[in-house]
Amino acid sequence: MRRLLLLKIKSKYVALLAMCFVSYLASAQMTVSGVVASAEDGLGIPGATVLEKGTSNGTITDVDGRYSITVSDPQTAVLRVSFVGYVNTEVQVAGRSEIDVSIEMDLQQLNEIVVVGYGSVRKSDNTGALSSIKSEELNAFPALSAVQTLQGRAAGVQIQSTNGGEPGANFSLKIRGGSSINASSEPLRVVDGFVGGEMPPPQDIQSMEILKDASATAIYGSRAANGVLLITTKSGGEGKMKVDFNSSYSYQEASDRLDLLSGEDFRDYILEVLPNYDYNPDVDTDWQDEILRSGHIWNNQVSVSGGSPSSKYYISATHFEQEGVVVNSDYERYSITSNLSFKASERVNLGVNLYGRRSIQNGVLTQETTGGSSNTGVLGAAARLEPDTPVRDADGNYTQSKLGDNIDNPVAIANGIDRERITDRFQVNSFAEVKILDWLSFKSTLGAGVTSYREGTFTSSQLGRGGNGGIGTLEFDKAINLLTENYFTVKKDFDGHRINWVNGYSYQKSQDEDLLATSSDFVSEAVSYWNLGGGATWPAPNSGTSTRILKSYYSRLNYTLFDRYVFTVTGRYDGASNFAANNKWAFFPSGAIAWNIGDEAFLKNFNPIYSMKLRTSYGLTGNQAIGAYGSLATLRSQYSIRPGEGAFILGTLANPNLTWETTSQLNVGLDVGLIDDRINFTVDYYNKLTSDLLFDRPIPSFLGVAGTATQIQNAGEVRNKGLEAAITTRNIQRADFSWTSNFVFSMNRNEIVSLADTVGIRYEDAPGHFNIATGFQLLEIGQPVGVYYGFVYEGVTQPGDPLLEGSDGKIGGEQFADLNDDGILNDDDRKIIGNPHPDFVWSMNNNFTYKNFDLNIFLQGVHGNDMMNLTRMELESFRGTWNVSTAALDRYHPIDNAKGTIPSADTDRTLKVTSRWIEDGSYVRVKNIALGYNVPSSLLDKINVRSLRFYVSAQNLLTFTDYSGLDPETAYNNSTSNADSNRNLGLDYGSYPNVKTYTVGLNLGF
Repeated sequence: MRRLLLLKIKSKYVALLAMCFVSYLASAQMTVSGVVASAEDGLGIPGATVLEKGTSNGTITDVDGRYSITVSDPQTAVLRVSFVGYVNTEVQVAGRSEIDVSIEMDLQQLNEIVVVGYGSVRKSDNTGALSSIKSEELNAFPALSAVQTLQGRAAGVQIQSTNGGEPGANFSLKIRGGSSINASSEPLRVVDGFVGGEMPPPQDIQSMEILKDASATAIYGSRAANGVLLITTKSGGEGKMKVDFNSSYSYQEASDRLDLLSGEDFRDYILEVLPNYDYNPDVDTDWQDEILRSGHIWNNQVSVSGGSPSSKYYISATHFEQEGVVVNSDYERYSITSNLSFKASERVNLGVNLYGRRSIQNGVLTQETTGGSSNTGVLGAAARLEPDTPVRDADGNYTQSKLGDNIDNPVAIANGIDRERITDRFQVNSFAEVKILDWLSFKSTLGAGVTSYREGTFTSSQLGRGGNGGIGTLEFDKAINLLTENYFTVKKDFDGHRINWVNGYSYQKSQDEDLLATSSDFVSEAVSYWNLGGGATWPAPNSGTSTRILKSYYSRLNYTLFDRYVFTVTGRYDGASNFAANNKWAFFPSGAIAWNIGDEAFLKNFNPIYSMKLRTSYGLTGNQAIGAYGSLATLRSQYSIRPGEGAFILGTLANPNLTWETTSQLNVGLDVGLIDDRINFTVDYYNKLTSDLLFDRPIPSFLGVAGTATQIQNAGEVRNKGLEAAITTRNIQRADFSWTSNFVFSMNRNEIVSLADTVGIRYEDAPGHFNIATGFQLLEIGQPVGVYYGFVYEGVTQPGDPLLEGSDGKIGGEQFADLNDDGILNDDDRKIIGNPHPDFVWSMNNNFTYKNFDLNIFLQGVHGNDMMNLTRMELESFRGTWNVSTAALDRYHPIDNAKGTIPSADTDRTLKVTSRWIEDGSYVRVKNIALGYNVPSSLLDKINVRSLRFYVSAQNLLTFTDYSGLDPETAYNNSTSNADSNRNLGLDYGSYPNVKTYTVGLNLGF
């Protein structure tokens, strides 16, 4: 009994002690809150890390700089506050529940954040010309890719969609002009050190550096002549897990429509030119209405990030969906980005970057290269088809044009051609970094990228071009990219000297496999292109494979003396398998000098100048953008009239001496910070000369080759020189209101210095049904690439005007200048009539904040470029072969409109390239307007939400231009590959419409 009593007493004491211990723990924990602000201006700093020292317990400040954290022991806890560009600060809690922290700017840390090839340097130690774009700018509005959002953001960078607002369209990007004619002028892309890597969605990119001069790019050697994009993706940081969700919905509509004849206006026109035309008064079809609709973008991203002192993680998933403004065109993309890093020991760091994506593009036919009965695109057909033709006939079948080539109607083309392209991309890049000594480290990376796509096309027999049973095509392609980089880095400071030295070796292997098969005349069209064996006609399939290998040795020495004088020397030795046996290796050096004048004694006390640096560089870089076997001879099959006896003829002639294009570049730049760094401007002058152009030259037939055979030769030179400037100002910085501005200006002059032949080379890229006999685009020494060449239009031929032989030869027809006064209109009367290269481009970005509101206004302008309006050329020919534009209402008629300023209708007229079709393509565009509201942290704390922002925005809202076409940014037949993007500039025909976009969205953080 006594024992039982003792046990009860002991149990009570144990329970009491436990309750006291729990009470102690509860009392020990305490929530600390406050504001982290800049000591410079007192403004709150969003995104700063507040960490309880010695633990993984941490948080991030909100948009106002406020934080809230629960510490384990309010008496002994220490808060460690950190933010990029500021000195790490530690504060004793000492029992306080409200602690405001003021942190100082760390100029030395700010100088560490400039990313360059194979590492980083202090900002003050950078000698190259580069532009840095941050995450906020890349995510200013919903975009298909980060390249799209770069437009207007950096000086010297010109970006253009290759097909308007088409879902999934590519973008052509040039840095400091097009350096080549036949080879690609696209810059090299490096993603987290993976050369040629795939860029993730904008939401997953932390920053992007654009390397422009030889000092910045030469370390990438034979692939750097067109500049380099360095993409750094987001990574985790120390502290508790952060979850961010970003979502937006965008409504889209075509930015403009063509003005075409309809109803009675069309009747009057067509019966004038074709009196026997069977006009249908009961039908008035607006073909643009039939194929255009409102579109949308639905963009969602969720990311999880965080870490500890020994490991950090960032994982993101994105879904992007776009329904195009043309029926049956859409694009969908799923992607995952993952960045993991581990501190294996005090001297060893490991990491891996993963990226995976699947995209599905359903497209319609646009930008057709010929507009005949078998290949007319949706937009081309909508412009040409007569309005008195219905969509379907009385039997329910799709109609065709009653004029000209009897083309399919645009609704039939949009619905009757099934085009789907599915692309998969997986990319992994792992690294190990060893700190051998305090000043010496070694980094090794191993990466692999696999891209594969399947494209299927089926043309229904409901279309005239579909034949009796339809036509199906399947194409498969797989590309594998393997890369390893291994390099040592020396970073040493001693007695006023600072050295940053990189030495490394690179090996990269690329392999491509492709297969194309076609079948036609199917018994059943139910399974589209998935039953090629069900067709009665099987043309021979095509397949191929290619392999390219690049080996490289590189070195860059950056030496700084007394923080004022900076010297950079770079060299890369590249060996590429795709060049000839005699020229597989080449060396690309560069040198640069910078002077930090602002740190000199004579400027130290001159308050208006905060910083000043003068830079100059010169170096050589290369371009190797040709096929894997471009230096070798190739054969192609030749049709034989004798069954079973095919033949081969020479397609390309071997060139055992083929080598790289080489670009030499001089750059002189000045960086200045004024008035406590509130005004920053950078200006650069550059002069680039590209020699040994990779030129695809036709081979004369007397050498015993086919008339279309070519040989890639090193022949010709192209020069680009220009001026670029960027100005950033902090106009107003107050506690409740701020205003910052950024202005970018670029001008480039492109010139052909020499060619393979002394005479000009003419070519044309108009649709085939135009039947233009002679080239209207020109390559000529002393002129920019791709200038326009043609007749000089002088208006409508009036009574008493000379009737030139070779022209309309009629009153009311087209009147042209007889340049040699011989009374005949022939090739001698043609001249250069336009230049597609702009005189200058600019942009202005303004950001305003007022309390919890923010406003962004982004303007962009292009000036001085000419456009060749091929669409207008087709719609104002008035030949009775298709519908025409409303310009026909002012056409000349000897009785009804003898003062008409537009030539008369004439079935005998031939299409001529003249100055009539050359227009000024200058424009100013309101690229983006965005208004946002950040919910105050005082409200968010109650629901345990870190940040919440709502916003509305509009893109391409207004465009000011005199150009009469649908859009001055159009780019007909200007793909991202090789000569198309260099030579086909400023052409407008049948492109997908550009779009206006209206967006609502939110950014939510936990």
